[in-house]
Amino acid sequence: MIPKPIPLKSESIFRIAMRHRSVTADSPDKESYERLEFFGDSVLGLVIAQYLYETHPTWDQGMLSKAKSSIVQEGPLAATALRLGLDQFVELSYSEESTGGKQRPSILADVFEAIIGGIYLESGLESARWFVLEQLKEFIERVQSGDVNPDDYKSKLQEAAQAIWRTTPQYRVISEYGQAHDRKFKVQVLIEGEVMGEGEGRSKKEAEQVAASDALSIIENNRNRAKLAIQEDERFL
Repeated sequence: MIPKPIPLKSESIFRIAMRHRSVTADSPDKESYERLEFFGDSVLGLVIAQYLYETHPTWDQGMLSKAKSSIVQEGPLAATALRLGLDQFVELSYSEESTGGKQRPSILADVFEAIIGGIYLESGLESARWFVLEQLKEFIERVQSGDVNPDDYKSKLQEAAQAIWRTTPQYRVISEYGQAHDRKFKVQVLIEGEVMGEGEGRSKKEAEQVAASDALSIIENNRNRAKLAIQEDERFL
């Protein structure tokens, strides 16, 4: 049964959109979501690009490009797929499913794009546009204020480090573990040789972003404590 928020009528299209290529290895008569995902990726990019172009006439190409990238990246797409419950319908081989494939962000993002491709093929661009803008509303709203890289914590930390210490953060991998198909990385970020944050992720880049976010939280907490200390001192003056 197709989940209600998805405007697809064809069960066969929905099943293809949910079918990982690992299933087709032993069943060549079955089609995986790869072709639909390829098509849906282009539809998604067009819809978001047009929306940003029309709603932000003062943004230049660089701003538009960064905003688009922050919306259509793996994280928001995977989170939306989870919210729609698509993980319950993903069809995987036993080996893929047993290693957590149904929760893997890359697979969830792919099936969401495949759904978009299926909607376009079945009902046209307007239906696909409505679906994309409605389902990604939360992530579209995040960039409306001009913060076109809301999840780029590394860039934000670099700006903060330059402003406060006039230096650039350094990242180092302190551990790497897990099976070959499910590697995990633990990273520390250092500022002037001092560890400011740590993070884990399925890739070095993801772990670095988590570490940068951790460091930004520490910097913000220190700023708040400093403000409170100043306010307390002023009370006794």
